[in-house]
Amino acid sequence: MSQKRDYYEILGLSKGASETEIKKAYRKLALKYHPDKNPDDASAEDKFKEAAEAYEILSNADKKSRYDQYGHAGMGQGFGGGGMNMDDIFSQFGDVFGGAFGGSFGGSRGGGARVVKGSNLRVKMKLTLEDIANGVKKKIKVNKLVNADGVTFKTCSNCKGTGRITRMAQTFIGAMQTQSACNVCQGAGKMIDKRPSGADQNGLVRKEEVIEIEIPAGVEEGMQLSVRGKGNAGPFNGVPGDLMVVIEEVDHAELKRDGDNVHYEAVVSFMDAVLGESIEIPTLSGKVKIKIDAGTQSGKVLRLRGKGLPNVQGYGAGDLFAHINVWTPTKISKEEKSIIENLKKSENFIPKEGDKDKGFFTQMRDMFS
Repeated sequence: MSQKRDYYEILGLSKGASETEIKKAYRKLALKYHPDKNPDDASAEDKFKEAAEAYEILSNADKKSRYDQYGHAGMGQGFGGGGMNMDDIFSQFGDVFGGAFGGSFGGSRGGGARVVKGSNLRVKMKLTLEDIANGVKKKIKVNKLVNADGVTFKTCSNCKGTGRITRMAQTFIGAMQTQSACNVCQGAGKMIDKRPSGADQNGLVRKEEVIEIEIPAGVEEGMQLSVRGKGNAGPFNGVPGDLMVVIEEVDHAELKRDGDNVHYEAVVSFMDAVLGESIEIPTLSGKVKIKIDAGTQSGKVLRLRGKGLPNVQGYGAGDLFAHINVWTPTKISKEEKSIIENLKKSENFIPKEGDKDKGFFTQMRDMFS
Protein backbone atom coordinates (compact mmCIF):
# COMPACT_ATOMS: atom_id res chain seq x y z
CA MET A 1 0.00 0.00 0.00
CA SER A 2 2.89 2.38 0.77
CA GLN A 3 4.26 1.87 -2.76
CA LYS A 4 1.17 3.25 -4.47
CA ARG A 5 1.72 6.59 -6.21
CA ASP A 6 -0.30 9.62 -5.22
CA TYR A 7 -3.40 9.92 -7.43
CA TYR A 8 -2.88 13.64 -7.98
CA GLU A 9 0.74 12.98 -8.98
CA ILE A 10 -0.40 10.33 -11.48
CA LEU A 11 -2.70 12.83 -13.20
CA GLY A 12 -0.20 15.68 -12.86
CA LEU A 13 -2.54 17.77 -10.70
CA SER A 14 -2.49 19.65 -7.42
CA LYS A 15 -4.77 18.63 -4.54
CA GLY A 16 -7.20 21.47 -5.20
CA ALA A 17 -7.88 20.40 -8.81
CA SER A 18 -11.44 20.90 -10.05
CA GLU A 19 -13.70 18.24 -11.54
CA THR A 20 -13.06 19.63 -15.02
CA GLU A 21 -9.28 19.59 -14.54
CA ILE A 22 -9.39 16.00 -13.27
CA LYS A 23 -11.41 14.85 -16.27
CA LYS A 24 -9.18 16.73 -18.72
CA ALA A 25 -5.98 15.28 -17.22
CA TYR A 26 -7.35 11.75 -17.32
CA ARG A 27 -8.58 12.10 -20.89
CA LYS A 28 -5.10 13.17 -21.98
CA LEU A 29 -3.39 10.20 -20.29
CA ALA A 30 -6.02 7.70 -21.44
CA LEU A 31 -5.49 8.73 -25.05
CA LYS A 32 -1.71 8.65 -24.67
CA TYR A 33 -1.47 5.20 -23.06
CA HIS A 34 -4.51 3.46 -24.60
CA PRO A 35 -3.63 -0.19 -25.42
CA ASP A 36 -4.84 0.20 -29.00
CA LYS A 37 -2.23 2.93 -29.53
CA ASN A 38 0.47 1.00 -27.66
CA PRO A 39 0.12 -2.67 -28.67
CA ASP A 40 2.27 -5.15 -26.74
CA ASP A 41 3.54 -2.37 -24.46
CA ALA A 42 3.04 -3.60 -20.89
CA SER A 43 4.39 -0.37 -19.43
CA ALA A 44 1.82 1.73 -21.30
CA GLU A 45 -0.99 -0.59 -20.20
CA ASP A 46 0.10 -0.27 -16.57
CA LYS A 47 0.05 3.53 -16.86
CA PHE A 48 -3.34 3.33 -18.57
CA LYS A 49 -4.75 1.34 -15.65
CA GLU A 50 -3.01 3.55 -13.09
CA ALA A 51 -4.57 6.68 -14.60
CA ALA A 52 -8.00 5.02 -14.68
CA GLU A 53 -7.72 4.09 -11.00
CA ALA A 54 -6.75 7.66 -10.10
CA TYR A 55 -9.67 9.03 -12.10
CA GLU A 56 -12.12 6.57 -10.53
CA ILE A 57 -11.25 7.88 -7.05
CA LEU A 58 -10.83 11.59 -7.76
CA SER A 59 -13.90 11.90 -9.98
CA ASN A 60 -16.14 10.56 -7.21
CA ALA A 61 -16.85 13.25 -4.60
CA ASP A 62 -17.18 10.77 -1.71
CA LYS A 63 -14.06 8.77 -2.58
CA LYS A 64 -12.09 11.95 -3.28
CA SER A 65 -13.02 13.35 0.13
CA ARG A 66 -11.84 10.17 1.88
CA TYR A 67 -8.65 10.11 -0.16
CA ASP A 68 -7.92 13.79 0.55
CA GLN A 69 -8.35 13.14 4.27
CA TYR A 70 -6.72 9.73 4.68
CA GLY A 71 -4.69 9.06 1.54
CA HIS A 72 -4.38 5.48 0.25
CA ALA A 73 -4.83 4.18 3.79
CA GLY A 74 -8.30 5.72 3.80
CA MET A 75 -9.29 3.28 1.09
CA GLY A 76 -8.18 0.53 3.48
CA GLN A 77 -6.06 -2.48 2.65
CA GLY A 78 -7.82 -4.16 -0.25
CA PHE A 79 -10.42 -1.36 -0.38
CA GLY A 80 -11.42 0.95 -3.21
CA GLY A 81 -9.32 1.98 -6.19
CA GLY A 82 -7.22 -1.09 -7.01
CA GLY A 83 -7.98 -4.03 -9.23
CA MET A 84 -9.84 -2.32 -12.07
CA ASN A 85 -10.30 -4.50 -15.12
CA MET A 86 -10.59 -3.29 -18.70
CA ASP A 87 -14.39 -3.51 -18.62
CA ASP A 88 -14.45 -1.17 -15.63
CA ILE A 89 -12.12 1.24 -17.38
CA PHE A 90 -13.89 1.31 -20.71
CA SER A 91 -17.23 1.78 -18.95
CA GLN A 92 -15.89 5.19 -17.81
CA PHE A 93 -15.35 6.39 -21.36
CA GLY A 94 -18.93 7.43 -22.01
CA ASP A 95 -18.58 10.00 -19.23
CA VAL A 96 -15.04 11.10 -20.04
CA PHE A 97 -15.05 11.14 -23.84
CA GLY A 98 -18.77 11.60 -24.55
CA GLY A 99 -21.12 9.40 -26.57
CA ALA A 100 -18.86 9.40 -29.60
CA PHE A 101 -16.42 7.12 -27.79
CA GLY A 102 -18.84 5.21 -25.58
CA GLY A 103 -19.06 2.24 -27.94
CA SER A 104 -16.32 2.61 -30.49
CA PHE A 105 -13.27 3.55 -28.39
CA GLY A 106 -11.87 0.21 -27.36
CA GLY A 107 -14.66 -1.49 -29.31
CA SER A 108 -12.40 -4.37 -30.23
CA ARG A 109 -12.87 -5.55 -26.65
CA GLY A 110 -16.51 -6.42 -26.92
CA GLY A 111 -18.05 -5.03 -30.10
CA GLY A 112 -19.58 -2.12 -28.21
CA ALA A 113 -21.40 -4.24 -25.62
CA ARG A 114 -20.65 -3.16 -22.09
CA VAL A 115 -20.48 -5.06 -18.86
CA VAL A 116 -23.30 -3.92 -16.60
CA LYS A 117 -22.21 -3.28 -13.03
CA GLY A 118 -24.34 -4.25 -10.08
CA SER A 119 -25.45 -1.76 -7.45
CA ASN A 120 -23.41 -1.03 -4.33
CA LEU A 121 -24.41 -2.14 -0.85
CA ARG A 122 -23.92 -0.10 2.32
CA VAL A 123 -23.45 -1.54 5.80
CA LYS A 124 -22.46 -0.10 9.18
CA MET A 125 -19.76 -1.74 11.26
CA LYS A 126 -19.37 -1.09 14.99
CA LEU A 127 -15.78 -1.12 16.27
CA THR A 128 -14.33 -0.76 19.76
CA LEU A 129 -11.28 1.41 20.37
CA GLU A 130 -9.30 -1.81 20.86
CA ASP A 131 -10.43 -2.97 17.38
CA ILE A 132 -9.38 0.37 15.92
CA ALA A 133 -6.04 0.33 17.73
CA ASN A 134 -5.02 -3.07 16.40
CA GLY A 135 -6.89 -3.39 13.11
CA VAL A 136 -9.33 -6.25 12.90
CA LYS A 137 -10.93 -8.84 10.64
CA LYS A 138 -14.70 -9.02 10.93
CA LYS A 139 -17.21 -11.40 9.38
CA ILE A 140 -20.57 -9.93 8.50
CA LYS A 141 -23.72 -11.34 6.91
CA VAL A 142 -24.92 -9.48 3.83
CA ASN A 143 -28.22 -10.02 2.04
CA LYS A 144 -27.31 -9.41 -1.60
CA LEU A 145 -28.36 -10.13 -5.18
CA VAL A 146 -26.55 -13.02 -6.87
CA ASN A 147 -27.01 -14.92 -10.11
CA ALA A 148 -29.64 -17.61 -9.66
CA ASP A 149 -28.51 -21.22 -9.95
CA GLY A 150 -29.24 -22.48 -13.45
CA VAL A 151 -29.77 -19.09 -15.09
CA THR A 152 -28.50 -18.89 -18.68
CA PHE A 153 -28.17 -16.03 -21.14
CA LYS A 154 -28.32 -15.62 -24.89
CA THR A 155 -27.45 -12.96 -27.41
CA CYS A 156 -29.83 -10.03 -27.29
CA SER A 157 -32.19 -10.24 -30.28
CA ASN A 158 -32.73 -6.49 -30.31
CA CYS A 159 -29.09 -5.39 -30.75
CA LYS A 160 -27.66 -8.72 -31.99
CA GLY A 161 -25.15 -8.76 -29.15
CA THR A 162 -23.57 -5.39 -29.89
CA GLY A 163 -25.14 -3.69 -26.91
CA ARG A 164 -25.98 -0.65 -29.03
CA ILE A 165 -28.73 0.48 -31.34
CA THR A 166 -27.79 2.43 -34.48
CA ARG A 167 -30.26 4.88 -35.95
CA MET A 168 -30.19 7.10 -39.04
CA ALA A 169 -31.66 10.57 -38.78
CA GLN A 170 -32.11 13.18 -41.50
CA THR A 171 -30.77 16.62 -40.56
CA PHE A 172 -30.26 19.88 -42.48
CA ILE A 173 -26.70 18.73 -43.27
CA GLY A 174 -27.81 15.28 -44.41
CA ALA A 175 -28.15 11.82 -42.91
CA MET A 176 -26.55 11.38 -39.48
CA GLN A 177 -25.89 8.08 -37.73
CA THR A 178 -26.35 7.92 -33.96
CA GLN A 179 -25.77 5.18 -31.44
CA SER A 180 -27.29 4.53 -28.04
CA ALA A 181 -27.31 1.71 -25.53
CA CYS A 182 -29.79 -1.05 -26.26
CA ASN A 183 -32.97 -0.47 -24.24
CA VAL A 184 -33.65 -4.22 -23.94
CA CYS A 185 -30.33 -5.47 -22.56
CA GLN A 186 -29.08 -2.18 -21.05
CA GLY A 187 -26.08 -2.34 -23.37
CA ALA A 188 -24.89 -5.76 -22.19
CA GLY A 189 -25.59 -7.54 -25.50
CA LYS A 190 -27.28 -10.38 -23.60
CA MET A 191 -30.74 -11.32 -22.44
CA ILE A 192 -32.24 -14.03 -20.25
CA ASP A 193 -32.47 -17.45 -21.90
CA LYS A 194 -33.57 -19.61 -18.96
CA ARG A 195 -34.82 -17.98 -15.77
CA PRO A 196 -35.12 -20.25 -12.72
CA SER A 197 -38.14 -19.96 -10.46
CA GLY A 198 -37.83 -17.05 -8.05
CA ALA A 199 -35.30 -15.12 -10.13
CA ASP A 200 -36.04 -11.55 -11.18
CA GLN A 201 -36.00 -10.19 -14.76
CA ASN A 202 -32.17 -10.06 -14.64
CA GLY A 203 -31.77 -13.63 -13.42
CA LEU A 204 -30.90 -12.55 -9.88
CA VAL A 205 -32.06 -13.82 -6.48
CA ARG A 206 -31.39 -12.62 -2.95
CA LYS A 207 -28.98 -14.69 -0.91
CA GLU A 208 -27.21 -14.25 2.41
CA GLU A 209 -23.43 -14.29 2.20
CA VAL A 210 -20.81 -14.16 4.94
CA ILE A 211 -18.04 -11.74 4.00
CA GLU A 212 -14.77 -11.31 5.88
CA ILE A 213 -13.58 -7.70 5.95
CA GLU A 214 -10.14 -6.56 7.05
CA ILE A 215 -10.28 -3.17 8.75
CA PRO A 216 -6.97 -1.26 8.92
CA ALA A 217 -5.81 0.19 12.23
CA GLY A 218 -6.60 3.83 12.97
CA VAL A 219 -9.93 4.23 11.16
CA GLU A 220 -12.33 6.87 12.45
CA GLU A 221 -16.05 7.38 13.07
CA GLY A 222 -17.88 8.01 9.80
CA MET A 223 -15.02 6.80 7.60
CA GLN A 224 -16.30 4.77 4.65
CA LEU A 225 -14.39 1.89 3.09
CA SER A 226 -15.37 0.18 -0.14
CA VAL A 227 -14.77 -3.52 -0.69
CA ARG A 228 -14.55 -4.08 -4.42
CA GLY A 229 -16.83 -6.70 -5.96
CA LYS A 230 -18.79 -7.60 -2.81
CA GLY A 231 -21.98 -5.71 -3.69
CA ASN A 232 -24.97 -6.87 -5.73
CA ALA A 233 -24.30 -8.98 -8.81
CA GLY A 234 -24.48 -7.19 -12.14
CA PRO A 235 -27.49 -7.82 -14.42
CA PHE A 236 -26.92 -10.22 -17.32
CA ASN A 237 -23.90 -11.81 -15.63
CA GLY A 238 -22.21 -8.43 -15.30
CA VAL A 239 -19.63 -7.38 -12.72
CA PRO A 240 -20.76 -7.05 -9.09
CA GLY A 241 -20.98 -3.71 -7.32
CA ASP A 242 -19.03 -2.78 -4.22
CA LEU A 243 -19.74 -3.13 -0.52
CA MET A 244 -19.52 0.20 1.31
CA VAL A 245 -18.54 -0.20 4.97
CA VAL A 246 -19.27 2.78 7.25
CA ILE A 247 -17.32 2.84 10.51
CA GLU A 248 -19.11 3.43 13.82
CA GLU A 249 -17.08 3.75 17.02
CA VAL A 250 -18.37 2.17 20.21
CA ASP A 251 -17.79 4.45 23.22
CA HIS A 252 -15.09 3.15 25.55
CA ALA A 253 -16.03 2.85 29.21
CA GLU A 254 -12.95 4.77 30.41
CA LEU A 255 -11.04 6.27 27.49
CA LYS A 256 -12.09 9.13 25.22
CA ARG A 257 -10.73 9.49 21.70
CA ASP A 258 -9.40 12.78 20.30
CA GLY A 259 -8.01 12.10 16.83
CA ASP A 260 -5.06 9.75 17.34
CA ASN A 261 -4.83 10.63 21.05
CA VAL A 262 -6.87 9.21 23.93
CA HIS A 263 -7.68 10.75 27.31
CA TYR A 264 -8.26 9.20 30.73
CA GLU A 265 -9.62 10.83 33.89
CA ALA A 266 -7.54 9.45 36.80
CA VAL A 267 -9.00 10.04 40.26
CA VAL A 268 -6.52 9.93 43.17
CA SER A 269 -7.04 10.44 46.89
CA PHE A 270 -5.90 13.58 48.68
CA MET A 271 -3.33 11.54 50.60
CA ASP A 272 -1.89 9.96 47.45
CA ALA A 273 -1.62 13.39 45.83
CA VAL A 274 0.21 14.71 48.92
CA LEU A 275 2.48 11.74 49.60
CA GLY A 276 2.89 10.35 46.08
CA GLU A 277 1.83 6.90 44.85
CA SER A 278 1.81 4.58 41.83
CA ILE A 279 -1.63 3.95 40.35
CA GLU A 280 -2.87 1.62 37.62
CA ILE A 281 -4.67 3.05 34.60
CA PRO A 282 -6.17 1.45 31.46
CA THR A 283 -4.65 1.76 27.99
CA LEU A 284 -5.65 0.24 24.66
CA SER A 285 -3.05 -2.49 25.16
CA GLY A 286 -3.77 -3.33 28.80
CA LYS A 287 -3.29 -1.72 32.19
CA VAL A 288 -0.08 0.13 33.08
CA LYS A 289 1.21 1.80 36.26
CA ILE A 290 2.00 5.50 36.39
CA LYS A 291 3.73 7.41 39.19
CA ILE A 292 1.93 10.21 40.98
CA ASP A 293 4.63 12.47 42.39
CA ALA A 294 4.30 13.83 45.91
CA GLY A 295 2.54 17.20 45.83
CA THR A 296 0.71 16.56 42.56
CA GLN A 297 -1.99 19.15 41.95
CA SER A 298 -5.48 18.40 40.68
CA GLY A 299 -5.62 19.11 36.94
CA LYS A 300 -2.09 17.91 36.22
CA VAL A 301 -1.81 16.02 32.91
CA LEU A 302 0.59 13.10 32.46
CA ARG A 303 1.54 12.08 28.92
CA LEU A 304 2.20 8.48 27.87
CA ARG A 305 3.82 8.65 24.45
CA GLY A 306 2.70 6.16 21.80
CA LYS A 307 -0.13 4.79 23.95
CA GLY A 308 -2.84 6.32 21.78
CA LEU A 309 -4.19 5.13 18.42
CA PRO A 310 -2.12 4.42 15.30
CA ASN A 311 -2.45 6.95 12.52
CA VAL A 312 -4.52 5.54 9.64
CA GLN A 313 -1.89 6.73 7.15
CA GLY A 314 0.91 5.03 9.06
CA TYR A 315 2.43 8.14 10.65
CA GLY A 316 3.16 6.65 14.07
CA ALA A 317 0.73 6.59 16.98
CA GLY A 318 -0.92 9.16 19.22
CA ASP A 319 -0.48 9.53 22.97
CA LEU A 320 -2.51 8.82 26.08
CA PHE A 321 -3.14 11.78 28.40
CA ALA A 322 -3.95 10.98 32.02
CA HIS A 323 -5.78 13.89 33.67
CA ILE A 324 -5.21 13.83 37.44
CA ASN A 325 -8.22 14.70 39.59
CA VAL A 326 -7.68 14.86 43.35
CA TRP A 327 -10.71 13.46 45.17
CA THR A 328 -11.97 15.36 48.22
CA PRO A 329 -14.09 13.43 50.75
CA THR A 330 -17.59 14.81 51.29
CA LYS A 331 -18.02 13.40 54.80
CA ILE A 332 -15.46 13.04 57.60
CA SER A 333 -15.58 11.88 61.20
CA LYS A 334 -14.97 14.10 64.24
CA GLU A 335 -11.53 12.53 64.70
CA GLU A 336 -10.63 13.16 61.04
CA LYS A 337 -11.91 16.72 61.30
CA SER A 338 -9.75 17.34 64.34
CA ILE A 339 -6.65 16.08 62.54
CA ILE A 340 -7.38 18.21 59.50
CA GLU A 341 -8.04 21.27 61.65
CA ASN A 342 -4.58 20.85 63.17
CA LEU A 343 -3.02 20.44 59.72
CA LYS A 344 -4.88 23.51 58.49
CA LYS A 345 -2.79 25.63 60.86
CA SER A 346 0.45 24.33 59.38
CA GLU A 347 2.29 26.72 57.06
CA ASN A 348 2.79 23.83 54.64
CA PHE A 349 -0.99 23.56 54.06
CA ILE A 350 -1.52 27.20 53.20
CA PRO A 351 -1.59 27.85 49.42
CA LYS A 352 1.20 30.09 48.17
CA GLU A 353 0.41 32.61 45.44
CA GLY A 354 3.64 31.81 43.59
CA ASP A 355 2.98 28.06 43.67
CA LYS A 356 0.00 28.10 41.29
CA ASP A 357 0.18 25.08 39.04
CA LYS A 358 -0.04 25.60 35.31
CA GLY A 359 -3.52 25.51 33.83
CA PHE A 360 -4.70 22.70 31.53
CA PHE A 361 -4.17 24.53 28.24
CA THR A 362 -0.73 25.73 29.30
CA GLN A 363 0.25 22.17 30.19
CA MET A 364 -1.02 20.84 26.87
CA ARG A 365 0.83 23.58 24.99
CA ASP A 366 4.06 22.76 26.78
CA MET A 367 3.67 19.08 25.99
CA PHE A 368 3.44 19.69 22.25
CA SER A 369 6.06 22.46 22.10
